[in-house]
Amino acid sequence: MSEGSILELPEVLRPYAWLLGRWVGVGLGQYPTIDDFRFGQEVSFATDGRPFLYYSSRSWLLDDEGNRVRPLGTETGFWRPQPDTSVEVTLAHPTGYAELWSGSLTVQSLENAQITAGFVELRTSAVARTLTAKEYTDGHRLYGIRDGRLHWTFDMAAVGQQMGNHLAATLYPEESAGGSTTEEPG
Repeated sequence: MSEGSILELPEVLRPYAWLLGRWVGVGLGQYPTIDDFRFGQEVSFATDGRPFLYYSSRSWLLDDEGNRVRPLGTETGFWRPQPDTSVEVTLAHPTGYAELWSGSLTVQSLENAQITAGFVELRTSAVARTLTAKEYTDGHRLYGIRDGRLHWTFDMAAVGQQMGNHLAATLYPEESAGGSTTEEPG
């Protein structure tokens, strides 16, 4: 995204411009109740000019050679940045969950008025689930930018387990992802 297009964003979105676009990469999944696994992921952040970001993510199980085996998680929602660097996030999942998240942005490095290192830390403020969805009670996420890569991690409390890491991935901007989607999370 060029500096000129950042200035065209609503002011409340400008600190989040580093998220905009499509990101692809590979991650690792784990939890005490399942076997560890590798997954591929695509994440998109977009705006139509209003003061929120549209977010979508989809992932799939990878085999030992990096081939897609089957779909895994899908989520979609909205990020609602606030003027004080806080952010509210709504997410919905086809597996029967809806989540409300709240958090804030921390800037670690700026170059030419653009964030080159920083992170958004989110915690669930509410988790709703359908009658048939597995128990999931609490979550914590970090989304961070460093060296042009989007790093993210997801900790959760679910199925009788205390809060622990479930997912972590390193994603690359779509235009530079060619061939580098097999790198392990960093």
